[in-house]
Amino acid sequence: MIREYFFVLLSMPAVAVAQAGNSSYDIFNYVNPLIGTINGGHVFPGATLPFGMAKAVADVNNPNEKQGGFASDNSDITGFSHMHDSGTGGSPSLGNFPIFPQAGCPGDNINNCLWTKTDRASRRINGTTKAHPGYFAVTLNTSIHTEMTVTNHTALYRLTFPKNATAAGSNGTSLPYSPLILVDLTDLPDSRTYGAIQVDPQTGRITGNGTFSPSFGIGNYVLYFCTDFSGASIRDTGVWQNNRAGNQPKSLTTRADGVNSPPLPAGAWTQFNAPANNQLLARVGLSFISITQACHNAETEIPDFGFEKVKSSAEDAWRKKLSVVSVDNTGVNDTIQTVFWSGAYRSMISPQDYTGENPLWNSTEPYYDSYYCIWDSYRSIHPLITLLDPASQTSMVRSLIDIYRHEGKLPDCRMSLCKGFTQGGSNADVVLVDSYLKNITTGVDWKVGYEAVVADAEDEPLDWAVEGRGGLNSWKNLGYIPTDDFDPYGTGPFTRSISRTVEYAYNDFCIAEMARGLGNHADAEKYLQRSDNWKNMYKSDQTSYVSNTTGHIGQTIDSGFVGFLQPRYLNGSFGYQDPSLCSPLYNFTSCYLNPNGHETYEGSSWMYTFYVPQDMATLVATLGGSQKFTDRLSYLHTSGLLYIGDEQAFLPVFQFHYGGRPGLSAYFSHFYIPSQFNDTLKGIAGNDDSGAMGSFTTLAMIGLWPVPGQNVYLITPPYFPSVSITSPQTGKTATIRNINFDSDYRNIYIQSATLNGRSYSKNWITHDFWLNGGVLELTLGRDESSWGSGAADLPPSSSDGF
Repeated sequence: MIREYFFVLLSMPAVAVAQAGNSSYDIFNYVNPLIGTINGGHVFPGATLPFGMAKAVADVNNPNEKQGGFASDNSDITGFSHMHDSGTGGSPSLGNFPIFPQAGCPGDNINNCLWTKTDRASRRINGTTKAHPGYFAVTLNTSIHTEMTVTNHTALYRLTFPKNATAAGSNGTSLPYSPLILVDLTDLPDSRTYGAIQVDPQTGRITGNGTFSPSFGIGNYVLYFCTDFSGASIRDTGVWQNNRAGNQPKSLTTRADGVNSPPLPAGAWTQFNAPANNQLLARVGLSFISITQACHNAETEIPDFGFEKVKSSAEDAWRKKLSVVSVDNTGVNDTIQTVFWSGAYRSMISPQDYTGENPLWNSTEPYYDSYYCIWDSYRSIHPLITLLDPASQTSMVRSLIDIYRHEGKLPDCRMSLCKGFTQGGSNADVVLVDSYLKNITTGVDWKVGYEAVVADAEDEPLDWAVEGRGGLNSWKNLGYIPTDDFDPYGTGPFTRSISRTVEYAYNDFCIAEMARGLGNHADAEKYLQRSDNWKNMYKSDQTSYVSNTTGHIGQTIDSGFVGFLQPRYLNGSFGYQDPSLCSPLYNFTSCYLNPNGHETYEGSSWMYTFYVPQDMATLVATLGGSQKFTDRLSYLHTSGLLYIGDEQAFLPVFQFHYGGRPGLSAYFSHFYIPSQFNDTLKGIAGNDDSGAMGSFTTLAMIGLWPVPGQNVYLITPPYFPSVSITSPQTGKTATIRNINFDSDYRNIYIQSATLNGRSYSKNWITHDFWLNGGVLELTLGRDESSWGSGAADLPPSSSDGF
């Protein structure tokens, strides 16, 4: 694997974030967008605004690594496109209408230029990849240097051609310096079913649209573009199809023919006379509404093709977003700082602000897309956005509620205006309740928000594969999702009965919290009661034999732990699923979203047995008390049973707090960071999933881990001498400060704590700390202490009267 990474270490003026005693500290030095661009991270490393719609980067042809467009490997670059998601698994998405530059056509024959993705694929020159917030650059092996930046709906490319562009071609014919830029009616997954394109022979403007499929959902979407050029006079224009081109006609339409798969390549091109300064600029406006709006977006957002001006504005937008955080970096190594800031950066790539670009309904509410997927993002992305950018989180919540208004259900996953697949529970409920509890209020209609979460709990949709919940009749009457469920009320994948049961239970607890806050006490009691349904899947005598655990390779041993969630049938009897199934130790990849999936999703019963965040006190007692609980949780982490690259693994890192052992939460945080999360190209444990891995590391390193859907943060020491966040809502600054901090991270155990100078023994704190500001001071040592271990110091549980 290539381990070297490239990013720009900029010498720029001091940013708004002033670090302790160092006014020249520039966080851009510690944001590396290329982390996670190989080894399955699928991170989008290109140019984007925070939550922006336009996302420009070079696209590669490695089918296993192109989900974010670019990959830091040896694959070829096939184009430069303007729409992307970040960190997704499975099929690539977006990557529509890529452009591709060529310095000229051999023999000055248009058909000697390279047209298809296969033919035009180009290597990059090693060491030329540069990326920082708002900017991406790479040089092709044709010596064409490409740079890109963006506004919200428009991508701007600066293409610098080699000074020796008149050199002889490889086929012995001359290569006149007459640059050509093509536009391809394609996308990354080759999903196009319809496309239309036209070129203006006077201006060279290329416009068009295409119909494409989402990568993890149903339906289709139509996207429009408008490409303009600057820097040289127009020589010729035309269209191309397959591997042939011509200057007549000036437009083309293509449809799926049922034979060609992938679709037959097609597009348009503009050729130029030699640019005086060897540079051309290409501006691509985008819209889901129309070509007219795509052109309007481009013309109003970038009226003068000013690349440096646009890049500077993009950089300023990122600096402003990140400026609410400051750290004392004394003694902290560059790796830790890069992991921290890069994680914060990646958490603000998606969801994407499509406000004004929603053709599905008329509304004055914000519209965000690329909730890809909420099953991933509710655990850490949205809680971090709530801290750093509550205005954007507010817009996202309003958008989710507006989706409910017009489509009847909250989404669990949504991309490209389409409904995405539901992976577990109705976890937009958690996002809404988390926001409700944390002062996300401006313009939010919480009455309708409550309607939306209740609709998830009460009304089964016809297609619960893409929204809401399935099996609600059994859920309400039996108190669990049977493995052999009879559900004639809707359709969806009849799998994941264990993981759906525990997620539905937590969804209902969250609804109970909102019901109580709104004064709906009868509802609160009903949903609180349903939140206990996880107990109905717990089999108290279930044992677990595990193979190839740490220290026992080639052996199968008794784990020594008894009692796990198990499948249960309609008649009330239990079935069997090996508790280690779908862990890294046993058939790891057999629990995906397919008809042959098992009763847990992307994880084992070993892991899901710990998913009772609403009532950890009862779970701790059920598993044998605090000592047995912490022993079992430690075993989950150290045996090889847990894969930290899936989001369900995040909370178990910190659940030691509920057993009165907050020091072990700190220990296992450092167990994974930086061993599994670092500053290399493969420096994340799994798919980044729209920034989930990045938000995990940043939140863990801040030192207050949010329990999503609750007004609870679990306290561990920050990875810095101090971390401060200034609330954009109140303007007040909250600081977590370590006493006895050491950069070797031997002093990671809290000995005592004070909050605003007064002794503080609880191992958790509420969101009021972030809103009201103050100082949480943690005195550290090398050994665990009794701090945070008393019964009165533990986080709340529903059985304790939440």
